[in-house]
Amino acid sequence: MACAGLRDAKNGQRVTVSGLVLVRQMPGSAKGVMFITLEDETDIANLIVWPSQFEMQRRTILGAQMLACRGKVQCASGTIHVIADHLIDHSGVLRAVGGLGEAFTLPPGRGDEAKSGGGHDPRKVPLPKIPGNNLPGRVDQESIAVKARNFQ
Repeated sequence: MACAGLRDAKNGQRVTVSGLVLVRQMPGSAKGVMFITLEDETDIANLIVWPSQFEMQRRTILGAQMLACRGKVQCASGTIHVIADHLIDHSGVLRAVGGLGEAFTLPPGRGDEAKSGGGHDPRKVPLPKIPGNNLPGRVDQESIAVKARNFQ
C-alpha cells in the first residue's frame, strides 16, 4: 500500500509499504530499537525495527536506499508505525528509474554548501611539485628538510 494508506489501516493490520529511506535512527535510550522513516510520493511511513530483526537483516537495513517493509500497523497516541517483520532492499528498483541501470549516487559534499555556495574548497591544497618527480603525490624524502624538535 502507499504510505498515505496507513492512515486508514486498522491497528494490527498486516501491510507492506515501500519508499525511499529518509532517516535511520537508533537512539541510545531505545535499547537497540531502530526507527526508520520511509517516503513515497504520497506520504511518509515510520518503521520500528526490534533488535532481533535488526541483527537478522543488518546489511539490508543499513545499506538500502529504498526499502519495502512487511509488518503490523501500530496506532498509538495519534502516531502510526509499522512494526517490521521483514525488510526488502529495493535499491535496484530505484536504480532502474529513468532507465539508467546504474547506481543513483551523489558525490559526497563538504556539508557547508548552503553557506559557501559549493564553490572552491580552500581546504584542498595542491600537492607540491618536486623537480624530477613526475608522479603526483610522490615526494622525494631527501628533498624535505624537517627541523628536529626536542621535547625533553
